[in-house]
Amino acid sequence: MTATAFCLHALGSSSEEFATMRARLAGTLDLIGIDLPGFGRSTAATGTTVEEMVELVERAVGRSGATEWALIGHSMGGKVASVVASRTIDGSNGLFGLRAVVLLAASPLSPEPMDDERRQRMLDWAADGEIGADEADEFVAANTDEQLPPEPHAMAVHDVQRAVPQAWTDWLVRGSREDWSNVFGPNPVPALILAGAADGDLGAEAQRTLNLPHWPNGEFDVVDGAAHLLPWERPDQVAERIRAFWERRVAPSPVVPAANARVIASPRVSARTRGILAVRALPDDPDAAPRALTPEQLTTLRAMARVVVPQDGAQVDIALRVDAQIADGAGDGWRPDGLPVDVEAYRAGLDALAAEAEQGDDHLATVLDAVTRGEHTPAAGPFDAEQLRAWAEDASVDLVKQWVAHPATMAEIDYDGFANGGDGVRKQGFLLLGAGQREAWEPAGAAR
Repeated sequence: MTATAFCLHALGSSSEEFATMRARLAGTLDLIGIDLPGFGRSTAATGTTVEEMVELVERAVGRSGATEWALIGHSMGGKVASVVASRTIDGSNGLFGLRAVVLLAASPLSPEPMDDERRQRMLDWAADGEIGADEADEFVAANTDEQLPPEPHAMAVHDVQRAVPQAWTDWLVRGSREDWSNVFGPNPVPALILAGAADGDLGAEAQRTLNLPHWPNGEFDVVDGAAHLLPWERPDQVAERIRAFWERRVAPSPVVPAANARVIASPRVSARTRGILAVRALPDDPDAAPRALTPEQLTTLRAMARVVVPQDGAQVDIALRVDAQIADGAGDGWRPDGLPVDVEAYRAGLDALAAEAEQGDDHLATVLDAVTRGEHTPAAGPFDAEQLRAWAEDASVDLVKQWVAHPATMAEIDYDGFANGGDGVRKQGFLLLGAGQREAWEPAGAAR
């Protein structure tokens, strides 16, 4: 099933700006454009603050029923997308299933940099209650590197003209200046941030300094031959970068089944729990460097993970997650007698198994069986047979815990015990507790 990407447009534009990219991304993402209040076919009556635009988008995502989705935000829509993503990843907006964010010349969470003289000129265009054809044409020309072909140029100009003047003014006076940068912490969602090479205020430097730091798992790139209106100017290049990003960073990772995702998004699950599960469900970065281990030690741990927790199909990089656990000091708070602290124990244990792992998973499995029996003494290193046995047991538990903690695994093993209450005054709990009994709201169960 193709994932859905909800597309949020720039100031003076509409969902039409993504129309040319829809066919280009077919088979990878199903693009759904949303007209923000006062633009395209949307009335401004729902409100034009960032908060009100965010709520409109969240309602649209919720109504869609999408359980595997992304956000694509352009300019003004980028600020809105960033807030929606942050409220999704902390569980507060009741949505679940966000897999990635794409920001195109995006307005940042902090106040948007804009030349004061240009801001005033744009305000003057709407002062008499409408934006004329000449002003709209000037706006499009000022935000493109080269003259657009006749058809997209005409549509881009038409979008500017049909913008509700009050919505246009509200963004320039208030929305673009709203500061959300201290409301949310860094967002771990995989993000692709693109800038036009010829853009002005929201060009490469602004994206690097104002947007990229908010996305620790973000990637940045510059699109040549484009200024600010990226989807209009270079739809092929933008679509290709999005496709490559999705196929490399997102598609290979496990997806939470739709029925289970809907339970997580339901009022039966608290916002805090939903946020924790949202983070756990995020795709692993295949290019991420280990934080506690060396690259060689991580390779050995991945081999150990394949033996201890064999996975079919899309896989959770549980070794990388254990490395993060070690780096964050987020273990269970104790260690077996005779072993050093976690990070030292892992380094010693993995070094002891490195040569064995190089001989293949079957060989490593045989060695680990001997380690479990306390019959394998490392050829070198600080551990004796009993210390290696104790460490391997502890490491195996960590690997299994990281696998079970993923919401896709919970669905696979038919576990939904987290759906026991939510944030309401009354906790729903479970009524049917007998073997083989299933609540009406529970998913049908694991496939195997």
